[in-house]
Amino acid sequence: MSLEVTQILLDAQSVDGAVRKHAEENLRQFQDHNLPAFLISLSGELANNEKRVESRKLAGLILKNTLDAKEPLRKAELVKRWISLDGAVKNQIKGFLLQTLSSPVPDARSTSAQVIAKIAGIELPQGQWPELIRTLLLNMGGPQMEPPAHLKQATLETLGYLCEEVAADSLAQDQVNSILTAVVQGMNSSEINNEVRLAATRALYNALNFAQTNFDNDIERDYIMRVVCEATLSPEVRIRQAAFECLVSISSTYYEKLVPYMQDIFSITAKAVKTDEEPVALQAIEFWSSICDEEIDILEEYAGDLSGDSDVPCFYFIKQALPALVPMLLETLLKQEEDQDQDEGAWNLSMAGGTCLGLVARTVGDDVVPLVMPFIEENISKPDWRCREAATYAFGSILEGPSPDKLTPLVNVALNFILNAMKDENSHVKDTTAWTLGRIFEFLHGSTMETPIITQSNFPHILSVLLESLKDAPNVAEKVCGALYFLAQGYEDAGANSSPLSPFFKNIVEALLDAAHREDASESRLRTAAYETLNEVVRCSTKDTAAIVMQLVPVIMLKLNETLEMQKLSSEGKEKQSDLQALLCGCLQVIIQKLSASESTKYGILQYADQMMNLFLRVFACRSATVHEEAMLAIGALAYATGVEFRKYMQEFYRYLEMGLQNFEEYQVCAITVGVVGDICRALDDNVLPFCDGIMTQLLKDLSSNQLHRSVKPPIFSCFGDIALAIGPQFEKYLIYAMPMLQSAAELLVQSAGADDEMIEYSNQLRNGILEAYSGIFQGFKNSQKAELLMPYAGHILQFLENIYQDKDM
Repeated sequence: MSLEVTQILLDAQSVDGAVRKHAEENLRQFQDHNLPAFLISLSGELANNEKRVESRKLAGLILKNTLDAKEPLRKAELVKRWISLDGAVKNQIKGFLLQTLSSPVPDARSTSAQVIAKIAGIELPQGQWPELIRTLLLNMGGPQMEPPAHLKQATLETLGYLCEEVAADSLAQDQVNSILTAVVQGMNSSEINNEVRLAATRALYNALNFAQTNFDNDIERDYIMRVVCEATLSPEVRIRQAAFECLVSISSTYYEKLVPYMQDIFSITAKAVKTDEEPVALQAIEFWSSICDEEIDILEEYAGDLSGDSDVPCFYFIKQALPALVPMLLETLLKQEEDQDQDEGAWNLSMAGGTCLGLVARTVGDDVVPLVMPFIEENISKPDWRCREAATYAFGSILEGPSPDKLTPLVNVALNFILNAMKDENSHVKDTTAWTLGRIFEFLHGSTMETPIITQSNFPHILSVLLESLKDAPNVAEKVCGALYFLAQGYEDAGANSSPLSPFFKNIVEALLDAAHREDASESRLRTAAYETLNEVVRCSTKDTAAIVMQLVPVIMLKLNETLEMQKLSSEGKEKQSDLQALLCGCLQVIIQKLSASESTKYGILQYADQMMNLFLRVFACRSATVHEEAMLAIGALAYATGVEFRKYMQEFYRYLEMGLQNFEEYQVCAITVGVVGDICRALDDNVLPFCDGIMTQLLKDLSSNQLHRSVKPPIFSCFGDIALAIGPQFEKYLIYAMPMLQSAAELLVQSAGADDEMIEYSNQLRNGILEAYSGIFQGFKNSQKAELLMPYAGHILQFLENIYQDKDM
């Protein structure tokens, strides 16, 4: 069979589609027919140095995929399947894998390392494979034995993957100590083989979560930190980068242990930022960004307790490093790349430095301003575009954190200069200037500001510059949309009747629609940004512009209809169509919500309700998840607006509602549909009754399903309350199904006590959902003769409330 498996694995990579398909089918049949033999064949292939590297790699990959999956339910099935295999079969497979670690072929070693870690992730928590760690550490040699470098490298790689797969409590402390000793020794500067040292440094990165006890010990911590710092000075760039990645991880995991090392770390990071290659320098900056994140979190958590003698666990590393750190970061801002504004995924020294400077400003507040302003003043007018862009970026970066009192005078002086820079000859400068204007409007504009940045006299000029710049290159126009977004948002509390935006409202709306439908609007997210901004402008609009918002309805409907008329689209064309439909449905949702909030403007929606509903139903036929979500949300808004009149659409809409509730795979669609059921219940009251059997059946199926993402389950419980409130005592026939579900969920909450933060958050969502269900059911049965039907459940409900009262995680 060995020869046959080799050929099948090679055929499975053939360029000939038919050969490949046939081979894949053979592999599937082999796996289904005789799983133990299949797994032994794969591991044997991987271990066999006489086989071709292509078949060995694929064998290892398939083997790994038989042990793990992204989808939790599938993963649980695979774990159960592995555990149920005969012990002798598993031992044979594990033997082959351990043997492969000494292979001269790097790809085979690396694949084997990953598979060993996957098995360890299953077995070590069950107390199985206890000899694994000892076996691996023997590969590292000892005083009397120096194993081959490639075996040490593969073993360290395995230990790294193992630490990634296994929870810290699955290993005994002596095992952790042994792993860390092997890893740190492999990192030591005395290790002459770079591949071994690199594997050790990467392994330490994954092992750090296990090292709490070792970091509590001064001697062990000093040793680990010394070795990591030494590795940042290695001649090999990959080792230096990996060592800085370790420092970044240490900065967040062991922040409170860093005091003795910060002076040395500053020197190391400063040298790397100034002189090292970009991948290393980026990690050196990331270290300081990580320290900022830690200190921001600590200072926010203890915000009310910052008296001089309070025990706040903040060491103010950033404040202490400020005089040297800020100049270092400002220098990076001058290292831009020519095309960084065109590349959405761009990340370079300049961007990392600006991001870190922004975090520094949030950490230390006003203290950063006098250190940055001289750099801005020196560079803002220089002929070199890099200097102008860097100065603008520096200014934009420090606008969040310092107090408005500190920043407002500076912005008032600079605002005209910044607006003029929107006509700069360089696109990078305009891009960053528009971004900076957005930051000014986000943090220093709004009803809470004592000294307004935007006044009656400068507002027309600001707006004309922004609207003119919407015609600029897509990357600049996209940033201008962001500035307009925050400009509008700053007026959301201006009052219901009128706002400074009102006289310019029509021009803003037209300019945004023009930007959204430019030929190049798909570049730099411009179309999305334009519609998001239009939505915010509509949301913040006032009564005196309601007529213009009403005129928008047929305009957006026409554009949505045009997308539905598009014929014979390519796959890229279909994607663009789907994106545009989602944006247009989202826009209609905001308009519906705005106009239906007041009786005086609601007619603007009601007159178009039939046409809109028809469009939304046609959109559903496109079957794209994103469009489905946006159209569903728009229908929820329309149901609220039309109230009981929505019943005329239910017959046709119901099948799409049911499809949404059945959509387990795209669970966000399912969650949104559950929310829309609530909207419909509130709109129709007991007119929803004819559809309740189908809705309740589907909701109960959703709750019972292991396939549906758990985040959808709390809203389903809330939905029970909405239905009960709508149909009142007629909810009686669903009580025998709904109440046990609520009880089971409440019991699950008791069992999950003491869980991690993520589980605590989910538990609280579940509690809210259950409380909303009970609340709706009580109100639905209130003042009816059927209220006594709830009596059998009273004990459980009271116990649930008692548990909430007693729970310290609430």
